[in-house]
Amino acid sequence: MKSLVLDSVTSPHSKRAYDQSLDAFARWSRETNAAGFTKATVQAYRSALESAGLSASSINVRLSALRKLAAEAAVAGWLAPDIAAAIARVRGAKRHGRRAGNWLTLEQAERLLDLPHSRTKRGKRNRALLALLVGCGLRRQELAGIQISDIQQRDGRWCIVDQAGKGNRIRTVPMPPWAKAAVDESLITAGFSTGLLLGAVNKGDRITAQGMSAQSIYEVVETYGCKLGVSVAPHDVRRTFAKLAHKGKAPLEQIQISLGHASIQTTERYLAI
Repeated sequence: MKSLVLDSVTSPHSKRAYDQSLDAFARWSRETNAAGFTKATVQAYRSALESAGLSASSINVRLSALRKLAAEAAVAGWLAPDIAAAIARVRGAKRHGRRAGNWLTLEQAERLLDLPHSRTKRGKRNRALLALLVGCGLRRQELAGIQISDIQQRDGRWCIVDQAGKGNRIRTVPMPPWAKAAVDESLITAGFSTGLLLGAVNKGDRITAQGMSAQSIYEVVETYGCKLGVSVAPHDVRRTFAKLAHKGKAPLEQIQISLGHASIQTTERYLAI
């Protein structure tokens, strides 16, 4: 039944969120001896999530997975259609206000880029990693998958071409010259000419393989955020890109395209405008 839900979505982010949500519901159902998959059970689960202090967005993601499960189970003939329809009517948690999120100031962003050691392989790799997050506004999953061949010139400027974002939307992301310089320095040190852009570095400062996971990128950003004295995650750096571009008078539509947003309202939320 879980496979029905996971196979119905294409985004790896949605698959991961739904997978975790369904596992959490299964654990709760076992622990509470829930009486079947019904509207009453789902409502009780929602109350338990609220009592646990989860945010409205987290609760709504988990309820969305259960609605999807009910719909797919009904289509497969494993759940009565009226029960599936009742589960679909379970109200989500109400959001109060709008979360603006975090972002860095221009001074903080410049200090962040200066933190990696300029003479080590790890430092040069991390400088390139941070430069691509700050200068291009990439998601960490996108950054983990960039190939060296994706970096090309278009109309006299360097870009990361044909990036597939959420919903498999394809876009080309401009790369500022200082980010390209950081990438070039990292590649010269690593000795890569093809394949994945980022490399794995061990404690002896030796390149051991090509490729970094999205989680490893998260940990790098978190580490330098601590050194900077602020709590920052890769998505906060992505939001910083949007804020700095907006302050630099970049058109809202151009920022939307660079970020790969389907709706300009999403871009406005990033900018808190």
